[in-house]
Parts: sequence; C-alpha cells; structure tokens
Amino acid sequence: MGAWLDERLSEFIDVPEFLGAGRFVYASGEAVAESDLYRPHTFVWFHRDLREEASVPGKISIVHRDERIVVIDKPPFLSTIPRGRHVKQSVVVRLRAELGLPELSPLHRLDRVTSGLLILATERKWRAPYQTLFQRGEVGKVYRALAAYRPELELPVTVTNHLAKRRGHLQAEVVEGRPANAESRVELETVLDESRAVYRLTPRTGRTHQLRMHMWGLGVPIADDPLYPEVRDVSVDDFDHPLQLLASELRFTDPVDGQSRRFEAVRSLPLCGESD
Repeated sequence: MGAWLDERLSEFIDVPEFLGAGRFVYASGEAVAESDLYRPHTFVWFHRDLREEASVPGKISIVHRDERIVVIDKPPFLSTIPRGRHVKQSVVVRLRAELGLPELSPLHRLDRVTSGLLILATERKWRAPYQTLFQRGEVGKVYRALAAYRPELELPVTVTNHLAKRRGHLQAEVVEGRPANAESRVELETVLDESRAVYRLTPRTGRTHQLRMHMWGLGVPIADDPLYPEVRDVSVDDFDHPLQLLASELRFTDPVDGQSRRFEAVRSLPLCGESD
C-alpha cells in the first residue's frame, strides 16, 4: 500500500512521513501501514497540512440576529465557506466559534472579494425554508458598485445575455446565440466627481460574476476588479485594493412567520482597505 500511495501522492505530500505518523487511515480508523497489501475499491483518508493563512482584515458586522438567522456585513477578501486556501479565514469558521453556533451555515453565495450582506441559518433545521426563497428568486437584492462615470451612457438599462463559466477558467464569458440566462438592471445613483460614479445594480438572476460582466459590457468595469476586463496577478494575501462591489440591500418575506424583512449593509462605497 505504501508504494501505491507514494506513486500517486508524493508530488503533494511526504508519504513516508505520513505513513510513519499514522496519518493515513482506513474508513474504520485503522492506520495504514506501509507493508499493507494493496486493497482495491478501498477508501484511504488523510488530512493535508494547511498553509499559514494571513489574517483577513476587517470586521464582520452583525446586522441582525435571531433564533433562525444571522445577517452580517462581510468585509472584502473573506471567504464565505472554508475552501481551497481559505479555511480558518472564512465567515463560517470565524462565526461558528465567535457566536457559539456549530451548525451556522450560509443560505446563499457571496464571492470572497465582494463585500456586504450575507444571511446564515443558525441551525440545520432552518436551512430549507430560507434557501427555498433564494432558489425561487423571491429575495430582492440590491448592489452598489463604484466605476467610471460616462455621461454618454444611457441609463437606466436592463442588460440580458447568456453567461457561462467554464471549469478552469477565471473569467466568465458571453455566449452569443443562446437564450438569455442573466439579467441585471443598472442605474446611475450618484456622480462622485468627473471620473467616478456609484451605480445601483439590481440582479434578476444570479449567474457567476454576472454583475461584474454586465458592468464591463457597458464599458464601465467595476473599480479594482482583479478579473475584468483583464486578469491581474494579485497575491491572495493582498488586501489593499478591494473590489468596489457591495451587496447593500436584501428583502424578503420570512417563510416561517410571514414577516416582511429588509436589511441594509453597514458599509458604503467607496470601500477602503480595512484593518482589524
């Protein structure tokens, strides 16, 4: 078994060290020995060492908390869930410990580089009723974005197209000739100066990178976007230039008690690099 593991995993981990420390185990919990015979169709488990994660600056602001949901204003660069190179530095890991809620889990997505409102269920039993709202498109969302001011741009406008995100590709793409699957309303909200403005964005659908793609398509890509219009080589631990996109409002009818809910972000544009 040891030779088989070494052949397949030596590029990623020190297999002899893992074997010697008993870090490979079978489903039963029994440690894998180097001398064990190869067992086909058998699961072998191990945990890789996690890299040292730089502490993501910025406060997780609690906007609302009750027995069923927690609504937060997420700082930029903080992952929603443990994923890839971001494990301890994620909303779920931080807040489960801080709030003493071991079953806390997000009800929708918010990109790591996007700031603003995120709703989480306090317990597993509350997930289904609230997730259904998002799946049915019954949650009203408003974003704000900082981008270049173009007085010749005719607004408001509703942007519709077919967006696709291919595995292994950082950018999404517009697929011509396909039925529209993405729709966003874009309005000019505030002109800050002769070169910058704040735009109000109302997505009617929730495709990956939808708002970023639609703003780019209008010729006003969101400020400090590391992917659009060009992919920039930005260190994962570089927190100086947050994407100027804020999930600023959420509204829905509570599926449990029928109450009308509306939440607003604490943050506002322009976003600056934050410190703890």
